[in-house]
Amino acid sequence: MLWTGIVACCVLACAPAKASAQKTEPFSVVYAEIDGSISPAQVDLLEDSLAECEKRQAKMLLLRLDTPGGLGESMRKMVRLILNSKVPVVVWVGPSGARAASAGVFIVAASAVAAMSPQSTIGAASPVGLGGKNMDKTMAEKIKNDILSLIRGTAAARNRNVSWYVEAVEKSVSITASEAVMLQVVELMAQDPKDLLSQIGARGLKWKGEMLRFQAGDVEWVEFKPGVRHRILSWLLDPQVAYLLLLGGMAGLFFELMTPGAILPGVVGGMCLLLGLYALSILPTNAAGLLLILFVLVLFVLELKITSYGLLSIAGLVCFFIGSTILFRFEYGMAGLPLSTIIGAGLVLAAAIGTGVYLVAKAHSRKPSLGLETLIGAEAEVRAWEDQGGQVFVHGELWAARTKGSFAFKPQDKVLIVAVRGLVLTVEPESK
Repeated sequence: MLWTGIVACCVLACAPAKASAQKTEPFSVVYAEIDGSISPAQVDLLEDSLAECEKRQAKMLLLRLDTPGGLGESMRKMVRLILNSKVPVVVWVGPSGARAASAGVFIVAASAVAAMSPQSTIGAASPVGLGGKNMDKTMAEKIKNDILSLIRGTAAARNRNVSWYVEAVEKSVSITASEAVMLQVVELMAQDPKDLLSQIGARGLKWKGEMLRFQAGDVEWVEFKPGVRHRILSWLLDPQVAYLLLLGGMAGLFFELMTPGAILPGVVGGMCLLLGLYALSILPTNAAGLLLILFVLVLFVLELKITSYGLLSIAGLVCFFIGSTILFRFEYGMAGLPLSTIIGAGLVLAAAIGTGVYLVAKAHSRKPSLGLETLIGAEAEVRAWEDQGGQVFVHGELWAARTKGSFAFKPQDKVLIVAVRGLVLTVEPESK
């Protein structure tokens, strides 16, 4: 009996320690947000957030998505990263009013778990042109066949409604969150990310042959905040920003050429031009449109040097409008250049060149204040004269002078200087 009591006491003493050893480990989740057009900046954000998961040994990456679409190549890279991720990538389209359109549909299709907030939408994945213009039929067919194979394979790999995803590409259909859940386009509808994690933890997530389950209280929330580089890159890769930087660079160089030595317009213009060209090298840009816009600068500079009566300026504005219209190629719902932006920029450009031409014309018409030309029109006093030549006194100096007519001047006569050739003045009587 004594030994039995001792054993029982040992068991009771060890029980709390054993329970403590079996305490549930926290379920670490990295949370990141993707807003705006899909571009290389968003690819960097996804890569960095996946690297953060690996660094913190997180069990899941949760992405909040709200996008109108974006670049096809960037979308493919993001799909590839999600499909080959070491941790499950959960995509939540939110908050209410958000959308996963065009390229965003592919990102939702690739996710391990897809969810939407109430009043959000998904769909319209047909390729459209930047600025909203339709492509020719041959090019549209090629792009559709290419992305159809991608969307079919991605949706099938995640056991989702393949036929709806195909319709989203072929017919540009869009549906609400509740419809998406009923059609098995997404798995869940959640009010916010924490509500989503609570639902996933309760139903479980099958990942690489293992069922992940967790309690809402066990979740360790890690919010990933992108750095300054991402914010700058996102801003720079907006088509309108890249376009305005290009125009700002051209304006700066134009004013530097118009007023040599000003320095500031040239420095700022050169910086804007380089940033604009960098952004355009990443965005889907038509070389013809870019060359037409750059040709505008050449025409405007020539306008300052050649008397064209405004024809070069008109040609420049025509090149500017055509180049701006065709500047960007077609992509998956990327926000392009609205007509209002092109017209507004054109009016500002026309005002700038008009101001420049006016200032140059005014400078040319102004009477010179330095050099021999300042003597023209001045009054001089004859000091000595013989036949058609002699000496005159003007501005405190004695000058050699001549006349084209047969004028007989006498000392102290007042004459008018009409021309300067070398160091000889041509004079005429004042009364003529």
